[in-house]
Amino acid sequence: MTEPLGVAFSVDQSRAAFTLYHPKGNIITADLVGALRSALDGIAQNPHLKLITLEGAGADFSFGASIPEHTADEIARVLPAMHALIYELLDAPAVTAAVVRGRCLGGGFELALACDFILAADDATFALPEVSLGVFPPAASALLGPRVGYARALDAILTGERTSAAAWHRAGLVNMIADGAALGRAVDDWFRTNLAPKSAAALRHGVAAARMGLIAHVREVLPKLEQLYLDDLMRTHDAIEGVDAFMARRKPVWTDR
Repeated sequence: MTEPLGVAFSVDQSRAAFTLYHPKGNIITADLVGALRSALDGIAQNPHLKLITLEGAGADFSFGASIPEHTADEIARVLPAMHALIYELLDAPAVTAAVVRGRCLGGGFELALACDFILAADDATFALPEVSLGVFPPAASALLGPRVGYARALDAILTGERTSAAAWHRAGLVNMIADGAALGRAVDDWFRTNLAPKSAAALRHGVAAARMGLIAHVREVLPKLEQLYLDDLMRTHDAIEGVDAFMARRKPVWTDR
C-alpha cells in the first residue's frame, strides 16, 4: 500500500473501510487529511451505507500528526483542514467506528474521537502527547470532555500519558475490546449483530440525532480553540521550541513564554 488512504466496500455497499497508511506509523499528513475528506465526499450519496470504519495499516492506528507540517510556517494551513475533516466525520451519513490496534496518539486519537464508536484491540493505547511539544490538541479539547467528562479529559490533555483501551473502556469511551488477532472478526460480528439487520435510512437519521448535541458543541467551541492555537499559542516561544526540539531530536528548553 503506497497511497495515504485505502478505501474498500462490502459487496452490498453497506460497509466502507478506510485504512490510513504512512510508513512511519500512519502519521496524519495533509495528504491523508485531503484523501479522507475526498473519500467521505465520495460516499455521501450511497443510500445503503450503514458503517464507515477507520483503521490503521499494520500494527498501529496512528502516531498522530506530522510534526514537520506543524511548524509555524505550515500550521495555519494544515490545522483548519484537519478541523474541516473532524466536522465532516461528525456529519458522515452513516455510523462511524474507529478500529484501533496498537498506538492511537495525538491527531490519530482526535480522528477516533470524531467517530461514533471506538472498537479496540486489548493491547491498544491512547494518548494526547501534544503538551510535551508545548502545544495542546484542539479537536480533542472539544471532543473528549463531552464524551468522558471534564476531569478525565483534563487529565489526558495536560499529562499526555498513555492510557490503555481497558481503562477507556471502563470510562465509556471505548465501546468494545477484543483480542488483537481477532479484532477484525469481532468487528464483523459487532456489525452483523448491531447494524446489519437495521434500515440504513433509520441508522442514518438515528446517528444524526444522537450526534446533534455533540456537533452543536464542537461547532461552537472548535473555531475558538483553533483561533487560540493559531493566534495566541503559536506566538509563544515554547510552542515553536517544542516543535523545533522534536525535529532536532533534542530536549526542549522551555522559557515559559
